[in-house]
This record gives sequence, structure tokens and C-alpha cells, in this order.
Amino acid sequence: MIDLGILGEIAIAAMLVLGGGFALVGSWGLVRLPSLMERLHGPTKATTLGLGGILIGSMLFFQLEQGTWTVHELLISLFLFITAPIAANLVAKVHIHALRARHTPTVPGPAGAPPPPPSGADWATHEAPHPGTPASTSEN
Repeated sequence: MIDLGILGEIAIAAMLVLGGGFALVGSWGLVRLPSLMERLHGPTKATTLGLGGILIGSMLFFQLEQGTWTVHELLISLFLFITAPIAANLVAKVHIHALRARHTPTVPGPAGAPPPPPSGADWATHEAPHPGTPASTSEN
């Protein structure tokens, strides 16, 4: 018969190693990918999952080893899973606006050049500033 304490330690170690692996891959992607749009995927996907795994391992530790239940890790995970995609979306929109306004050079990465805006579409990220608005008259 397997001791529940050893099984709990194996589960805790597995979550920590799995979370650490995802965090390492996400951080490596952040450093190694060439363009900003490609770099967004590392921290928003892999690193967020990695931190979620580490926090689940922490929850298991406090429940199985200490005998106490904590909600802090759940709240941190919820905050990360909500804010990371929103922050990445905002960074991507600013980058697309800067490319459209020619404030930053376009360097195509391994995935190729960014696609042009579709004809006839009215995307907020591809729409040019309207004349007379602060965005169209700013000198950045």
C-alpha cells in the first residue's frame, strides 16, 4: 500500500517541476524570439501556466503537509490568468499602431512580416487616426 504522505509529496514535486518547466520555456521564449509580437507568447502563455503550476504545488503543500487550506494561491492564479492576456492584447495594439504610424521599424521575424489590414474591415487596431483628434496631431 502506498503511503498518502509520499503520494502527496510526489504530487507536490510534480506540480513544482511542471510549473518550473513551463516558466523556463516561457522565459526562454521571451529572450530568444526576435520580434515583439512573437515575444508576447512566452510570458502570456507558458510562463502564466508555469506560475499556475507552481501555485497549485504550493496549495497542495499547505493542504497535505501543513493541514491548512489557503486561498491566496487561487487568487494569485486568477489574477495572473486575467491580467496576462489583457496586458498582451494592449501591448500588441500599441505595437500595431506604432507600426502603422511608422514610429518603429518593421523587422520580419521567422513567422514572416505582419499581415496587412484586411480590405474593407474596420478593426480598431488597424484604423488610422481620424483628422483633428489628439492621436492624429501628436508629435511622438
